[in-house]
Amino acid sequence: MNWLQNYLIPCPFKALTGIDCPGCGFQRSFLALLQGNFTQSWHLYPPTLPILLLFVITGFLIQFKVKNRSKIINLLAIIVGNFVLISYLVKML
Repeated sequence: MNWLQNYLIPCPFKALTGIDCPGCGFQRSFLALLQGNFTQSWHLYPPTLPILLLFVITGFLIQFKVKNRSKIINLLAIIVGNFVLISYLVKML
């Protein structure tokens, strides 16, 4: 884990503007999640779990060819996108 923490990808948006982007904190949050620290992961970047769940659910829907999967994926993406947006607005305020 220490190796991963030393090689995190810097945010180009933050480097150029000095302002956090809507995805800033995801890498650190994901590493905290891998270490089993759910509370720290939530504090670093709340949308981490919903984003990961979206990827897992999308994979299952595609793998098992569920009827109306595109509608389900679109709905889940909108919900997660709104969660990211609200989280970002709360962070910026």
